[in-house]
Amino acid sequence: MAVNAKLVKELRDKTGAGILDCKKALSETGEDLDKAADYLREKGISKAEKKASSRIAAEGLCNVKVSGNRAVIFELNAETDFVAKNDTFKALLQDIATVVVESEATNLDEVNELELNGMLLDKAIKDASATIGEKLSLRRLTVIAKEDSQTFGAYVHMGGKIASLVTVEGTNEQAARDIAMHVAAISPRYLNQDEISEEVIDHERSVLRKEALNEGKPEHIVDKMVEGRLNKFLKEICLVNQPFVKNPDQTVEDFAKEQGVSIVRFDRLEVGEGIEKRSDDFAGEVKAQMKG
Repeated sequence: MAVNAKLVKELRDKTGAGILDCKKALSETGEDLDKAADYLREKGISKAEKKASSRIAAEGLCNVKVSGNRAVIFELNAETDFVAKNDTFKALLQDIATVVVESEATNLDEVNELELNGMLLDKAIKDASATIGEKLSLRRLTVIAKEDSQTFGAYVHMGGKIASLVTVEGTNEQAARDIAMHVAAISPRYLNQDEISEEVIDHERSVLRKEALNEGKPEHIVDKMVEGRLNKFLKEICLVNQPFVKNPDQTVEDFAKEQGVSIVRFDRLEVGEGIEKRSDDFAGEVKAQMKG
């Protein structure tokens, strides 16, 4: 007898067990979801408790807020993209930004001790988690202070999937925002080559050398070729050397000079960076099982 695929998915979501185990449990219990869950527990197959403790908050939104000489850029994570569209979640995102930028906190530990809605911010986030029904996490946060002679440029892309903040020397706010837009779009790794460690350079040089030798290039010209490719690579990953997104005929540094500013620093966050996301491709797993 074919087992209802919808019930298989529901049982899998409830218990964390594999597809074949869920199919068997439903088959053995006449497709009774509760009995099937008990069946899996009895067989030691249910992973519900483990699943609950290892819930991954890999979705969410980033935000950036400027107030005078202070700015904050941070990421508030949720388990699903659906919750990131929730009004309660979006209100919390804005409340955190306001509380932090108006405080004297400088790091995540200090931020968690701030007060929000009459309680510690860390507790407010946990309360919101209980209300929404998903694990929420304030994972990354940077507070930046600037000088009076400097200007912030902030940009949020795709409703908060990416946020960027640029600090420039000078007073041209539109130019700073344009550079922040470039940072969001192109994702440079460094401001300039002075920020790149010798370890990164040596690693890239080694990779490029092996690549050139594997291409069959003569030994006597490999070193010169590697240095040329290395210089190209270093320029590509540095903000000041990149072709400006609004005008690829000039570099970002040329644009900045043209606008009367110089770039001091940049910060960029993208939702879920560095988090290993859980796979919920149920349809894909079913297809794989069918092929087996």
